[in-house]
Amino acid sequence: MHGVKRTRVSPEAAEAKRIKEQSKIQAYVALQDDVLASKRAKEYTVEALGKTNQLLDLNPEFYTIWNYRRNILTRGLFPESTPEEIVGLLTGELRMTMAYLRVHPKVYWIWTHRMWCLENVPLGPGESKGWRNEFWKTEFMIVEKLLDADARNFHAWSYRRYVVESLPASFSPARSPADELKYTSKKIESNFSNFSAWHYRTKLLGKSWAEITPEEVADEKDQEFELVTQALWTDPGDQSGWLYHRWLIGHNPSPQVLARELESIQELHKEEPDSKWCMNALAHYHLLSARLASASETDVTKHRAEAKTILERLEVIDEDRKERYRELASHY
Repeated sequence: MHGVKRTRVSPEAAEAKRIKEQSKIQAYVALQDDVLASKRAKEYTVEALGKTNQLLDLNPEFYTIWNYRRNILTRGLFPESTPEEIVGLLTGELRMTMAYLRVHPKVYWIWTHRMWCLENVPLGPGESKGWRNEFWKTEFMIVEKLLDADARNFHAWSYRRYVVESLPASFSPARSPADELKYTSKKIESNFSNFSAWHYRTKLLGKSWAEITPEEVADEKDQEFELVTQALWTDPGDQSGWLYHRWLIGHNPSPQVLARELESIQELHKEEPDSKWCMNALAHYHLLSARLASASETDVTKHRAEAKTILERLEVIDEDRKERYRELASHY
């Protein structure tokens, strides 16, 4: 690596390092073989659970071991436990996965195991103050902290969506789609490049717009265009806002809205003539305008010509993708 001073390693030190690494590999393979042998023998004991701990500490992506761990719990430990003891076991599982997530926040199997734990909490005493409600309450606070630590962690956002959709009816305060929209707005306004927050927003709005009138959707979409336009003008080089803008346009676009947004982006292009994302959007929306049923033959020719000119310019601006632009331009 440039700028890093190289340190000469003696043959003796290199050999010692090799032997140490080989020893670690041999120990890992021996442990893996031992755990898999226990799995084949259907050993569902506390000792077997401890072995899976050791193996997952070394390799948390070993999904087979996560599956085995769940079998140990459901087939071996849970049947012999009281509800209170099951709660204790699941609390331990959640504590363990949280420790793993601090080091490996993007490993799917850790998130999956956490979901499984929540879904297997016993009902507990009472409907409103049962264990499940307390577990989900804690989980909601944890996912808040995870996103405060890393607001762009896609896995944490997906997990938040899962948690919100799974909250028991007795959860307080209740989380409505409007509450979640406000939350995404806060995250987006603090950082317009937060793609995960924009993505979550599409999921929320997609559901809510299916339940209201077209007129109400149009009003809400205008507000969304105002929000995303702020992002585009703030940082036209960031892809997140452009993807969200394209999603808005693609959600039952009207010729009037398309024409308005095309004009708005043309104004931005004058200020940022070399923005590849701006030009990508212009080319796409010109071609979309050419496909509108209401477009006249003259308009179709004009929009296609504009798109071709932009694509040819992109071949120069974005050379790594010039063949893609060349292929698109060859059709017009």
